[in-house]
Amino acid sequence: MEQELVIIGGGAAGYTAGIYAVRSGIKTIVFEKGMGGGLANVSPKIENYPGFESISGMDLMEKMKQHASKYVDINFNEEVKKIEKFKEKFKIFTNKTSYNVKAIIICTGTDYRKLNAPGEKELAGKGVSYCATCDGFFFKGKKVAVVGGGNTALIEAIFLKQIGCQEVFVIHRRDRLRAENTYKNEAIEKGVKIIYSTHVESIQGNQKVDFIELNNVSSGEKSKLYVDGIFVSIGEEPQNTLAKKLGVKLDKRGFVIVDKNQRTNIKGVYAAGDITGGLRQIVTACAEGAIAALSSTEVLGKQYPY
Repeated sequence: MEQELVIIGGGAAGYTAGIYAVRSGIKTIVFEKGMGGGLANVSPKIENYPGFESISGMDLMEKMKQHASKYVDINFNEEVKKIEKFKEKFKIFTNKTSYNVKAIIICTGTDYRKLNAPGEKELAGKGVSYCATCDGFFFKGKKVAVVGGGNTALIEAIFLKQIGCQEVFVIHRRDRLRAENTYKNEAIEKGVKIIYSTHVESIQGNQKVDFIELNNVSSGEKSKLYVDGIFVSIGEEPQNTLAKKLGVKLDKRGFVIVDKNQRTNIKGVYAAGDITGGLRQIVTACAEGAIAALSSTEVLGKQYPY
């Protein structure tokens, strides 16, 4: 199949890029391995996106999806598996078929960073979660632990206490939190218990989480903490596998390096959204998606319309 532009990823950046590309006369298709929206889907409330005083991430992404769908074909549940470059074109291989294209915009975003502790994968969805606002309700009246030491971890701990979790622990591998004192103080005031200098060695349980095995990195003392749930809040990591295999340059954190026009080091390949690092906000993802789409006109023989 022939296309001029392929956009990989159906989130804020991908949707916006699709709108701008088609409105610029570019034959475009968007590939999304799931149902779209990215991590924004799990945000319970967004209050800093212009035009909406308050809206859930899922609702905002649904509105963007509907808008984009009026312009561009979005292939949900079609995952790009491999990209090959030949001369001035690219061959895209998905889990369904293959496409020949002239330009690519990578909008693959980020995913939650994992602990990689024994039992984490097996008990995901059975007490192991990466989003307190998504799953916290199920642990009302129960004991839970949050792993992490940044603002997000403390905010999630406060939230879990507010919704009625019986006990909330914060487990941090260092001897001091990275979170702002405001969040630390509020968490302590609400009864959150902070466990410092401690590493999660494993998560134990059969059909659900029963307890976590801990190791104090200072003393070497091992212990067990009996909880019903564990929320992993240690940041996000870029979904850069496709970019890396294609030879796109990454920074030391694994994010795609782009110039002000969202160009990568490979002619015809652009990137936008959270995969490029930076602020990693919905509004900046949209802006980068628009820039990338308009920049792609330079390799597609199109007139830049703005």
